[in-house]
Amino acid sequence: MKPISFSRQLYLSVILLYGVLVTCFIYYQFKREKEYKISLLNCRLQDYNRQLGETLTEWPELTDSLLASYVVSHPLEGLRLTLISPDGAVRYDNQRNRYDTLRNHLHRPEVSNALTRGEGYVINRQSETTAENYFYSATYFPAQSLIIRTALPYNTVLTSYLQVDMHVIGITLGISLVLAIIFRQYTHRLGRSITQLRRFAKKADRGEPFDPNVEAEAFPSGELGEISQHIVRIYQHMKQSQENQSRIKRQLTQNISHELKTPVSSIQGYLETLVVNPEMDPERRQQYIERCYAQSHRLASLLNDISTLNRMDEELLQSITKEAVNVSQMMINMVQELTLQLEERNMQVHNQLPDNILVQGDVSLIYSIFRNLMDNAIAYAGTGTIVTVRCVVEEAFFQFSFSDNGVGIPPEHLSRIFERFYRVDKGRSRKLGGTGLGLAIVRNAVILHGGNISAQAGENGGVNFRFSIKR
Repeated sequence: MKPISFSRQLYLSVILLYGVLVTCFIYYQFKREKEYKISLLNCRLQDYNRQLGETLTEWPELTDSLLASYVVSHPLEGLRLTLISPDGAVRYDNQRNRYDTLRNHLHRPEVSNALTRGEGYVINRQSETTAENYFYSATYFPAQSLIIRTALPYNTVLTSYLQVDMHVIGITLGISLVLAIIFRQYTHRLGRSITQLRRFAKKADRGEPFDPNVEAEAFPSGELGEISQHIVRIYQHMKQSQENQSRIKRQLTQNISHELKTPVSSIQGYLETLVVNPEMDPERRQQYIERCYAQSHRLASLLNDISTLNRMDEELLQSITKEAVNVSQMMINMVQELTLQLEERNMQVHNQLPDNILVQGDVSLIYSIFRNLMDNAIAYAGTGTIVTVRCVVEEAFFQFSFSDNGVGIPPEHLSRIFERFYRVDKGRSRKLGGTGLGLAIVRNAVILHGGNISAQAGENGGVNFRFSIKR
């Protein structure tokens, strides 16, 4: 059995609810209007009773002829007039000649209500006297010790008078029909969007290919259609992002495997030579051992950089622990740590940072930014060069400049030097012991601190790194 669509379920539910509401309204209107007309009719008969009661006070005596003439002079079509004593005895009835033979009326509902409340009425009660149905209205006059009861036959005329005006019901039903048609159109459009979205969800779940433009345009106009289009585009971006991440992970895995293979192969080769040649010259043996140590040190540096990058990737999904970091003092200490390496390459550092630059960030990550840039300059800028570090304090950021006047980087490589394992000169980089991850660490650390980084050719040669860190 084919399931009912969401739009049809919604339409039927709302129509059912609306139908109940309209039914309750019509019933209430029917009851209210009928009560109103009954009240008007009762008031009319009560007025008749009171007028007769006032007239009776002017008569010297109560006679049948006077009452008959009053009824004739104050006509109401089909009117029945009955005068009843408080004990229930009938004293006059214009539709019976021998009213003294009538049964006691004390327990008639309209009579008992008149005695207790002053007036009373009954709708459509059959008369025990005439066997006809009447609308009765009775009024008690204590001064005259008399109950005046008037009644109109419950015939076609009275029934028509008490009938509810069907125009109101007709108009209500007409409006309801128009609203039902309008709502049907609305739910149809809503159902199209939901059906299209469900179809797309099934296609996405099965991994089927789709054209985002075709899928987005298939949704009808409207708020839900726009939301559905955004969902399609968000899914497309997520899928592309996942594909890019998968591609990057594959490339990264290949690069890591390739980078690890070189030092591991070197260590394995040197150790194999030492094992196979136990009588090797001690000087040469020491040389091989030192080379193994150098390769193991490079391997350790590579693993440490990979670990640092992985930690930063995790931090990108979480908030890093921040504290006040004095970058100015950190740079002074770093230059002192690297004094021997700088002297070996006859390099100078012009530290032009203002005193007490305090940033909120992770100490180790801030340190890795400046240390990797310093190591990169020492390794590749060339001998006799000058490294200059500056900072401009802005409202929301510290804008840093880290430049040298060395050999520089060819322009075609500047946009890619922050990629993992990217090398301008692969052979030269490995010879100098670089892991190819230093600038990638710098970029990720800068991003984690709310900034961005770029590299340009320096005005006096070399390369100028510009990066920002949120205050």
